[in-house]
Amino acid sequence: MEQTKSVSTNDFEYLRQLVRDHSAVVLSAEKSYLAELHLQPIAESAGFAFIAELVKYLRTQPFNNLHIQTIEALVTNETSFFRDHHPFEALRQYILPELIKKRAIERSLNIWCAACSNGQEPYSIAMLIREHFPLLTNWSIRLIASDFSTKVLARAQKGHYNQLEINRGLSENLRDKYFHRLDSDWQIKSEIRQMAEFRQINLMQSWSSLPEIDVIFLRNVLIYYDLATKKALLRKVKQQLRTDGYLFLGSAETTINLDGSFKQVSFNKGICYQLHNA
Repeated sequence: MEQTKSVSTNDFEYLRQLVRDHSAVVLSAEKSYLAELHLQPIAESAGFAFIAELVKYLRTQPFNNLHIQTIEALVTNETSFFRDHHPFEALRQYILPELIKKRAIERSLNIWCAACSNGQEPYSIAMLIREHFPLLTNWSIRLIASDFSTKVLARAQKGHYNQLEINRGLSENLRDKYFHRLDSDWQIKSEIRQMAEFRQINLMQSWSSLPEIDVIFLRNVLIYYDLATKKALLRKVKQQLRTDGYLFLGSAETTINLDGSFKQVSFNKGICYQLHNA
């Protein structure tokens, strides 16, 4: 059994390069356990007894769906509802009220969750809007949720979560108000699900299909990239963010020493970034 799970150093180097080439995510050399943990089921479903046989096949074939499945299995999709709390409080107490005043004539807002994973982040924003900003019902609100993984996007669109996922960050009040039971799991109600617009976007590729964005959530993404890719990504953010818009990064991320165009803005414990000319 151990033989089926083991991944040689050479094979993992190939897998690291595959992931980097197609998602820009940099897997550290010591994370071979991810391959051992996640690739055996993919190997077996494709008809291979060992991970090594899967890798041998991937090396010799043109890029196809099996390569995509492999990449998706190796990239972390950790998330939760209202993750870290403070960004959502900043959005509720300060940023949305400010933007509502500024956009009163055009009556439109664009919010982008740029790595939405299984959907908890965009659905958290949708519930926040529905709970605290009823006047936005008559606005044009685009809540765009994207990820490079079609697998997680398909799951996010369903809005179907198990009890453990529901317990992570979601209050009983919001659960009972915006979800209904589905056997032992929970299904988000269509009124919230329909607020999110899900798209497959590889952040390293073109963003030309996106509108100008008022608020970008790019949280816990930069930590997976090398220095050059972080800088390139922030350059693209500058092109997409409205001049008075806001960028949210993860709690361990910053634009400092990466791009001098951004300034840090604090709302109590909620930290985000704006362009200097905002």
